[in-house]
Amino acid sequence: MATITAADVNKLRTITGAGMMDCKKALVEADGDFDLAIENLRKKGQKVAANRSDRESTEGAAIAVVNAEKTAGVVITLNCETDFVGKNESFVKLATDLANQALNYATKEELLASDFNGITVSEKLIEQTGVIGEKIEIGSFERLEGAFVGSYIHAGNKIAVLTSLSANVDGAEEAARNVSMQAAAMNPIALNEAGVDAAIIEKEIEIAKEQLRAEGKPEAMLDNISKGKIQRFYKDNTLVNQDYIKDGSMNVAAYVKSVNADLTVTGFKRVALG
Repeated sequence: MATITAADVNKLRTITGAGMMDCKKALVEADGDFDLAIENLRKKGQKVAANRSDRESTEGAAIAVVNAEKTAGVVITLNCETDFVGKNESFVKLATDLANQALNYATKEELLASDFNGITVSEKLIEQTGVIGEKIEIGSFERLEGAFVGSYIHAGNKIAVLTSLSANVDGAEEAARNVSMQAAAMNPIALNEAGVDAAIIEKEIEIAKEQLRAEGKPEAMLDNISKGKIQRFYKDNTLVNQDYIKDGSMNVAAYVKSVNADLTVTGFKRVALG
């Protein structure tokens, strides 16, 4: 029977992230064989994952990261079942590590299949499911590229946003962060008018006309009045047309131009838990 030392337990804990007692038990059962102990811990994770596959994982951490060149970013959510786990320091670190790794991939599927310290990301999530005892999965995965990309993570890691600008100019980093904060707070449905689905506009026009009819407006006036309501819809729901939250005297597009006359917002990605 192998002698299991505290150093052995701590080494396994460092490798897997599992709790001290789980690591000690795994080493005892494996008679000190580290590879077998790790395999047993992963099997435990598979069992827990199977038992909790139908659970909702709507809590967790939303993380946005940008590459060193500020030309690409990724925003993901690492989901779990409870807010308690989602706020845990080691859970947030894992989410951040996975987001940084995601910078190298175009899709969530590629990320899940990639190597993470000797196992795939998918296997790591199963392992951590066993460690934590909750369903853990990558929920959202969004990538954004541009001439300049900045980010913002809302307090508590509940919302994370990327914003791309048309050029890397003086003030671009602050501007991208401020626009990302805008998107986090105001949840626009699109960057501008062109990004709004035509079906949404048709529905909004129909709703506006029904409201006008209920108010007794003549049928001949409905088209013109509803067009005005659609312009208001764009103003409220598209990022560059929204009133800038830090200065209501201008919209977001005007704010960005106040930083640099030629600067524009070219894209954004917003993910939120829940």
